[in-house]
Amino acid sequence: MKISKNPFSMHVDVDMFLPATDEEKAYMVQMRPSSTFFKDGIKRLVKNPIATVSFVIIVLITLSSIIIPEVWPYSYDNQIGVSFGKTVDASYNNLKPMEYGASEKKAMESGEFVFPHIFGTDDAGRDYFARVVYGTRISLAVGFFASLIVLVIGMIVGSVSGYVGGKVDLVLMRIVDIIYSLPDMLMVILLAAVLRQVLGDKIEGTVLEKIGSNIISLFIVFALLYWVSMARLIRGQILSLREQEYVLAARATGAGAGWIIKKHLIPNCISVIFISTALQIPNAIFTESYLSFLGLGVNAPMPSLGSLANEALDGISSYSYRLIIPAIVISLIVLSLNLFGDGLRDAFDPKLQR
Repeated sequence: MKISKNPFSMHVDVDMFLPATDEEKAYMVQMRPSSTFFKDGIKRLVKNPIATVSFVIIVLITLSSIIIPEVWPYSYDNQIGVSFGKTVDASYNNLKPMEYGASEKKAMESGEFVFPHIFGTDDAGRDYFARVVYGTRISLAVGFFASLIVLVIGMIVGSVSGYVGGKVDLVLMRIVDIIYSLPDMLMVILLAAVLRQVLGDKIEGTVLEKIGSNIISLFIVFALLYWVSMARLIRGQILSLREQEYVLAARATGAGAGWIIKKHLIPNCISVIFISTALQIPNAIFTESYLSFLGLGVNAPMPSLGSLANEALDGISSYSYRLIIPAIVISLIVLSLNLFGDGLRDAFDPKLQR
């Protein structure tokens, strides 16, 4: 290919329009393949060691809380001393880690294998490790489900408010301001008391009986109060996107508001939605934990990490590890989710890219 050295020359070399050579084609094949925003974000996320380790910890804890209770020989609500006879064996109460009850010791002396109590037992003779693992499952399930409620309501309200604007946006934002002023703890207590009276015997024999009216009230409070931050964030994103050229083009072709929000605006906000949801999950888990610690969580004997910490206060001088173990699990879950959420923000937020 020949190019004239004179920049003011009007001469066009015919060689410039010849087909590419095999060498030039091979060079084009070796060039970097096309990528997407999501793929680039995942690559940046994997290069973040703190976020990667946090994600691995979250996955391991989640899988452990799902799998271990199904294969563990002890149940969270089974009093071990009763399983060896019709009368309650008090020797199984308050066992320290790796200790055995009287019946278990006799079985071991006769050559039988007895599965150890890794964290000992509580004051009712229940395996504490099984209760901690099952309590982790409950706390994670409540956190993820509550965050899903916040995501759905906040995304709907925020997208409608940001796209429609005008009086609709004004009314919705004033509702958000009112909700911000409501005390969430008082709402949980009031709803728990009301639901306890309203539901009463209606939930007997159902899954809701095991969960209890307190957790139902917690979900209702998340649906009523905790979506406002998500709605404001999505509204701000929609306001900045609704005047873009592709939105105007969609309007010109006759697309409706719902179609534009679903096909154009929400996909362009997906990184912000993803990051906000990841940061909302630890907030929901922590909220459930301290409500359970105050006695507003799941019904006994079903455990959660907060209720286990509350029960451990009675014997904190003699069995302090019963408070330390659930506290460490809560801290590890919340810290890992927060660090992973920060990693998502650094990887997927375009404004933070250099």
